[in-house]
Amino acid sequence: MPISSEPVVPSVPPGPGRAPARVLTVAGSDSGGGAGIQADLKTMLAFGVHGMSVLTAVTAQNSRGVQGAWDLPVEAVRAQYRSVVDDIGVQAVKTGMLSSAALVETVAELLAETDAPVVVDPVGVSKHGDSLLADSALDSVRKKLLPTATVATPNLDEVAQLTGVEVRDEDGMRRAAGAVLTFGPRWALIKGGHLPGDAVDLLTDGSEEHWLRAPRHDNRHTHGTGCTLASAIAAGLGTGQGVLDAVVAAKRYVTGAIAAGFPLGGGIGPVDHAWRFR
Repeated sequence: MPISSEPVVPSVPPGPGRAPARVLTVAGSDSGGGAGIQADLKTMLAFGVHGMSVLTAVTAQNSRGVQGAWDLPVEAVRAQYRSVVDDIGVQAVKTGMLSSAALVETVAELLAETDAPVVVDPVGVSKHGDSLLADSALDSVRKKLLPTATVATPNLDEVAQLTGVEVRDEDGMRRAAGAVLTFGPRWALIKGGHLPGDAVDLLTDGSEEHWLRAPRHDNRHTHGTGCTLASAIAAGLGTGQGVLDAVVAAKRYVTGAIAAGFPLGGGIGPVDHAWRFR
């Protein structure tokens, strides 16, 4: 299925006095604004939903890499989540950076008690190659977090980290998807952006299989692509779209955001979350 970079019209806005769909991100902060909580909230706004956040970690981060990272206490993460969900409610949840086993297990417990679709982005390594997930947390991601997912969205590095499957071609993506699905998510979206040629992703639930293709843009400023894609999927699910429709719209949005990515600082700049409005 080819994916164009034509603009996607956001969901019909609510009428006066009506709240838009509520979507929650549970992730770390990127002080440079290209990824993490910042990218998630920008994406959610672009899709016309009300974004809310549970902060799991603070990073000192810029276009050149991650200079430091500090986890929030488990109690702070749990309190933020309960504060939002118990009062405001959520229609979809997206998870990102959860660097320790304690954080993974806490968030997994909270998600299991929440009646809403969940997009799990199993963040392992930053765009600059910095590790964002402790080795000791991998088993918790496999056994606790992934079973809560409506859609899991690993890239090829994360697939290798979680399953040991090294993907070098599209057949490898199919094997990777099967390995990820054994951990319990309803759908796996294997992101093949690190392969040569067109940017191809595989969405499957083990029976249906959808290959999503988009042209590869010659732009090095791609910081935040994974966070952005997962948040866009969550926004679609939060407005009532099915998984395939939400993923197709998210892929189209990310393709346009990559094409419009811009330089910041001396390293890798971010994708442009506002590309449809410029």
